[in-house]
Amino acid sequence: MALTTVQNSSSGEHAASDVTTLLGRGSEFEGKLSFEGTVRIDGKLSGEIFTDDTLIIGEGAEVNAEINVGAVVIEGTVHGNVHAKRSVEIHTPGRVIGNISTPSLFIEKGVIFEGSCQMDQTGAATSAKPRAAQAAQVARAATESAAG
Repeated sequence: MALTTVQNSSSGEHAASDVTTLLGRGSEFEGKLSFEGTVRIDGKLSGEIFTDDTLIIGEGAEVNAEINVGAVVIEGTVHGNVHAKRSVEIHTPGRVIGNISTPSLFIEKGVIFEGSCQMDQTGAATSAKPRAAQAAQVARAATESAAG
C-alpha cells in the first residue's frame, strides 16, 4: 500500500503544496480513513472517510465511500454520499454518483453529477428569518403610508 506522508515546502500548485498524506496511483485501501490535515487520493479507496480537514480526490482515483469532511476537491470518480461542512468542488473530469450536502458547491463544466444536492447552513437559515421579518415590516409600512 502506498500511503505516504509528504513534506512539501515548495510553492507549487495550492492543492499539491498543502498535501500531507498521499494514497498514490496503483494503491488500494479498504476500511475507515480518518485524518488531520490534507489527504490526496490518487488510487482506489472503499469504505468511509472522516475528517474536519480537506480531502483531495485526484484525477484517475476511484472512491466508493461515504465521505464526511470539512472540504473536498474532486477530480476523480466518487460513488457514495458526500457531506462537507465547508465546501465541495468538482473539477473536470470528475464524476460523483451520490448525494451531496454542503453549504458551498462548485461544479465545473463537463463534470458528471448524478444525485441530489442539499445546500444548508445553520447560519443562513437563522439569518433568513430576520430578513423576511424586515421585508414584511417594510411592506406593511409602505401599505400604511399609501393608505393614509
